[in-house]
Amino acid sequence: MTERYEGSFYGRRKGKPLSPRRTHLMETALPRLSLDLKEPAPQNLADLFDVPVREVWLEVGFGGGEHLLHRARENPDVGLIGVEPFVGSMAKVVNTLNEEGLRNIRLYDDDAVNVLDWLPEASIDLAYQLYPDPWPKKRHWKRRFINPQNLDRYARVIKPGHQFRFASDIDTYVDWTLQHCRDHAAFEWTAEGPDDWRKPWANWPGTRYEAKAFREERVPRYLTFLRT
Repeated sequence: MTERYEGSFYGRRKGKPLSPRRTHLMETALPRLSLDLKEPAPQNLADLFDVPVREVWLEVGFGGGEHLLHRARENPDVGLIGVEPFVGSMAKVVNTLNEEGLRNIRLYDDDAVNVLDWLPEASIDLAYQLYPDPWPKKRHWKRRFINPQNLDRYARVIKPGHQFRFASDIDTYVDWTLQHCRDHAAFEWTAEGPDDWRKPWANWPGTRYEAKAFREERVPRYLTFLRT
């Protein structure tokens, strides 16, 4: 299979088998919650949600869903689009949405590139990419999602004057992201002092990947870029 440099999804999608209940939810609830990329995106993304929303945020690769769900609970008037190809993680979030009845989240369970290409220009108020797969071996760095093509995609969909937020505990990926965003005309790093990358954003819930980083004595960094 030919590798796509553009930062499309690599790696496994399935882990442990799902329980019968979660399998049923994935078959019945996920289609209702999912973006339909076969249809054109609405020019007003608020129309994707069953409740009125004042802004729309995007999280690419939500992992265990801790951050996505936390932001949805604390901001019921914000619509969140969550992208995650790993089946177990998606099933966990679908289960929580079913139990709690949250109505301000839409999901996509495949390559985030597809969503970024589908979204209208300047339609996202805030974008997160938290603890993406670091591909630590240098020969695999081309697989990292942050690259010139995908920064072009982010730049197209994030509204000017709004933020792209990135977190990682892998030093080479932090440096990689700083370099690529520095070299991209549409992004400006907002840090003015060390706390601006050492401390997470307000009302930060933490994630399972961050907890693992702390256990393994790696230090997370939190980068904020302005879409200029």
